[in-house]
Amino acid sequence: MAEKNNQNNNQNKPQDLNQLLKVRREKLANLQEAGKDPFQITKYDQTHHTDEVRDIYQAHEDKLLAGRVAPSVEGLSEEEARDVINQDYNDRRSIMDADPIKVSIAGRMMFKRVMGKASFCNIQDIKGKIQVYVAKDAIGEDAYAEFKKSDIGDIYGVKGYIFRTKTGEVSIHAEELTLLTKSLQILPEKFHGLTDTDTRYRQRYVDLIMNEESKKTFINRSKIIAAIRKYLAGENFLEVETPMLVSNAGGAAARPFETHFNALSEDFKLRISLELYLKRLIVGGLERVYEIGRVFRNEGLDTRHNPEFTLMELYQAYTDYNGMMDLTENMFRYVAQEVLGTTTITYNGIEMDLGKPFARITMTEAVKQYAGVDFDAIETLEEARAIAKEKHVEFEDRHKKGDILNLFFEEFVEEHLIQPTFVMDHPIEISPLTKKKPEDPNKVERFELFMNGWEMCNAYSELNDPIDQRERFKAQEEQLAQGDEEANTTDEDFLNALEIGMPPTGGIGYGIDRLCMLLTDSPAIRDVLLFPTMKSLDK
Repeated sequence: MAEKNNQNNNQNKPQDLNQLLKVRREKLANLQEAGKDPFQITKYDQTHHTDEVRDIYQAHEDKLLAGRVAPSVEGLSEEEARDVINQDYNDRRSIMDADPIKVSIAGRMMFKRVMGKASFCNIQDIKGKIQVYVAKDAIGEDAYAEFKKSDIGDIYGVKGYIFRTKTGEVSIHAEELTLLTKSLQILPEKFHGLTDTDTRYRQRYVDLIMNEESKKTFINRSKIIAAIRKYLAGENFLEVETPMLVSNAGGAAARPFETHFNALSEDFKLRISLELYLKRLIVGGLERVYEIGRVFRNEGLDTRHNPEFTLMELYQAYTDYNGMMDLTENMFRYVAQEVLGTTTITYNGIEMDLGKPFARITMTEAVKQYAGVDFDAIETLEEARAIAKEKHVEFEDRHKKGDILNLFFEEFVEEHLIQPTFVMDHPIEISPLTKKKPEDPNKVERFELFMNGWEMCNAYSELNDPIDQRERFKAQEEQLAQGDEEANTTDEDFLNALEIGMPPTGGIGYGIDRLCMLLTDSPAIRDVLLFPTMKSLDK
């Protein structure tokens, strides 16, 4: 019983912990010597999960006990009332046991209480936990003796029938126990779970075992992506896959990771975007395409950034950025309703309503509203620099008027955009792949969606003029030469594709991780990445 009292105590001294780990290995060795090695078991017939057990028993109980009324104990003494309640329980139990429901579950043992000839334990699977009643006379003396030696963390298969205890808890009366996996490590203390965030990220497998909310977050992440796919399938989009290793990492302003491909003796980069290959597919006649995949940007780590993250980009021929706004609004609303059952979401105590039409404002209007500066009235770069100095907005020599407008937006506007808001019509200087606005060639048909002060997606009326695109690439090359490591380089094959001819197209990129953060109320991107990037412990 020594381990039972100490195995979940995080305060164990190192020598005590080592002894407990040694005991577990000795138990495994004894099982193996007896020909009962759990690691030799290859499968188990799991008929139900824990939530299904409760549901089917409740339905069965409602059917068999329909019309039965609990006896009154009014006017009875405490002892008499107890006898009446016990008799009623026995009568109900007798009715249910006459037509038992047999189940077979499997999962990790998270709690055990041994009481002589009968014991209780909790088995946890992906759907939750359920109590199991283990009696010597039901499973046999040898099996019961082995169960008493079991440890928290062991994985068991349980066959038996469902019943309800006197306290009202739906449980399983075990008739057969099978040790499927022997746990050789010790789980964190059960009452507090795994609270150290660094360990949670490094040992996500333990986090998922100990923290129900963490498991729920990743189940919902899967549901979010499934809902996106379902919505886009209904809109006749094709899901495709494009290269991760590329010779030219374009489509976004970001510094790529670089590697060397030995077989070709060439340097390659990990993609920073999905854009340029997906546009090639639009040229090829696939009118509606999207991809959900990992991209890689050699940048810092914070609560909203990880160098490896999930991006979705989609492109639709014969529409523009207005079409992308409509699609985005409808898709976000659909996903929230599908996953959460509501279009009103709460993040960090703040409600955001996806059911209402999303606000729309130009970047110039937003800066005028929140910074009090009208960039439409600023005609020269010198004027832009002067107002930036006046407002203490830092800029670099290479920055043009449009770059400074964007710096104002980041400084004064973003934090105010809590409710869903489309910010439109960006300056051309920060949008090298976007169509100009016909009525104002200094601006482009682009929008970003903001929620909770975060950029949620970025969309364009895609530039399909190969001559204009070459000039934009040239300007990017000049910025690269001036020290901008995030500037694009010229992609000749992409230009060739544009010369073949790309129809008018709307395109958009979504940060899937950030959307998952919002819909699961998670404070950091690492909370929605199963295995976030971490610094090595030996560094």
